[in-house]
Amino acid sequence: MRTLRILFAKELNATLTSPIGYTVAAVFLLVLGYTFSLTLFVTKIANLQYIFHQMYVLSILLVPVLTMRTFAEERRSETLELLLTAPVRELSVVLAKYAATLTLVIGIFALTLVYTVILDRYGEPDWGPIYAGYLALALHASLLVAVGLLMSSITESQVVAAALSIGAFLMLWFADSVSYLLRPPFDSFAINLSLIGHFKPMVSGSVFLSDIGYFVTASMLALFLTAWGLAQR
Repeated sequence: MRTLRILFAKELNATLTSPIGYTVAAVFLLVLGYTFSLTLFVTKIANLQYIFHQMYVLSILLVPVLTMRTFAEERRSETLELLLTAPVRELSVVLAKYAATLTLVIGIFALTLVYTVILDRYGEPDWGPIYAGYLALALHASLLVAVGLLMSSITESQVVAAALSIGAFLMLWFADSVSYLLRPPFDSFAINLSLIGHFKPMVSGSVFLSDIGYFVTASMLALFLTAWGLAQR
């Protein structure tokens, strides 16, 4: 546990001192701020459902920028081999990078809580869907970061890692669109694999254990594959 804390502190410091995180946060908040202002003045409805869907799309595009360098850069600079030959387990390295990157993403999401303050000040929002929406975003981020680490661990190029991550996210997003081409039980599997299919109900305020289980299981699988891949090096 002490080793994990040290690695986490090292990765978090590297993440917070990099300009990439601040650039991503600035772009993310700028787009969301414009969308929130436009939506609020046009609809005059005190809810964040549209904003949550906007955050869903933006995170798919921007999280790969944060995860692409986690392993790819270290593979290119050959510092990953030095790290893995140290007396630390591969799983600890993966979890430290995962926790540091996820902390940054959740921190960016947390900055949007100012929207809830505005809605509470000038309207009467339904807090149930808002709580469920932020839970959905946290679970969504946990899966994106885990898959992004997996993609970064299999290549030395940051650009390739980002492209692979976006490709994987889009495939998960539209997985249910090919269900009609498949025979049972593969059609049900494709539907259940859909990222938006598990995200959308939670944003609407309907929280099911099956949706939570999807994000948790998929995240753990991606982290396991990342650690296993590093162990095979």
